[in-house]
Amino acid sequence: MGTIFMAQLMGALYGLLAVILGAFGAHALKKKLTPELLYSFETGVKYQMYHAIVLLVLGFNLSFDKSLDSWIVNCFIFGTLLFSFSIYALCLGAAKGNKPRFLGPVTPLGGLLLVVGWALLLYSFVSNLI
Repeated sequence: MGTIFMAQLMGALYGLLAVILGAFGAHALKKKLTPELLYSFETGVKYQMYHAIVLLVLGFNLSFDKSLDSWIVNCFIFGTLLFSFSIYALCLGAAKGNKPRFLGPVTPLGGLLLVVGWALLLYSFVSNLI
């Protein structure tokens, strides 16, 4: 599968899941999570949707003629997966009285990948101007 297809596929999948998980959080989890956990869950949903949109925009606009383009997309795909889905697991685990400690470092690693993706995108824009 090409990078263009992966950007479009994962953008659409992340967007779909963000809507489903957002509704799930707003309705099914509202009475089961503390306000702090619900806020964390919503943060995961927001970041997932933001990056779903970014992946779709990139999938339809990047030329993917440089390896940098693939790095950008992969940072967003894996960063979103690690960041948002570890938050979901931590929140759901805490609601059941179980805190999966191994996921603690996963969230910041996902966040770091998202930051790297944005930095690479900025670098790509700036290098195209020079």
